[in-house]
Amino acid sequence: MRIDTITGMLSSEVVTWAIIVVAATSLHGNGVTEVRTAADVARALLPLVHTFPNSGYLAQALFATGIIGLGLLAIPVLAGSASYAVSESLQWAEGLDQKLTKAWGFYGVIIVATLTGLLLNFIGIDPIKALVYAAVINGVVAVPLIFIIALIARNRNIMGQFKSGWFSNLRVWLTFLGMGAAAIAMFATLRQ
Repeated sequence: MRIDTITGMLSSEVVTWAIIVVAATSLHGNGVTEVRTAADVARALLPLVHTFPNSGYLAQALFATGIIGLGLLAIPVLAGSASYAVSESLQWAEGLDQKLTKAWGFYGVIIVATLTGLLLNFIGIDPIKALVYAAVINGVVAVPLIFIIALIARNRNIMGQFKSGWFSNLRVWLTFLGMGAAAIAMFATLRQ
């Protein structure tokens, strides 16, 4: 499980940074600075890949396939993780191995979360801005959560034999400082 987690996290970070670099060089480098929808990105790709016939359409098809795949992957993960969090907080029966009649609250949260995400698309909320705002909120909220996790992880009364070692503590506190500095810098730049 540890190898799977480390491999998955490392590969997801490599892919994330590759997406950022490609977007910055191909879109921003060609004057595309305002992106409101995935269709805007697909249209922006069309003139950028003109080296062989039909390359623009292939780039659009590849981008569309990636967006659809991302949605099919993200929706169950986000709805499921929200459902686990709510169900565990309220001490409801939880788990995908449970029958609907035994874990109605768990499945209800999945249904409500999925329908809410679907409805956001139809009521005129800009999905790209919603993603940006959600990421900003998550980044700011993560700072006090990391602080609490750092305190709990090094507390022998809570963690027992699984108390964090010095190297793990160092990484958590460095993450806390980095995330805190990024949040402060973001707020400082908003005032300008």
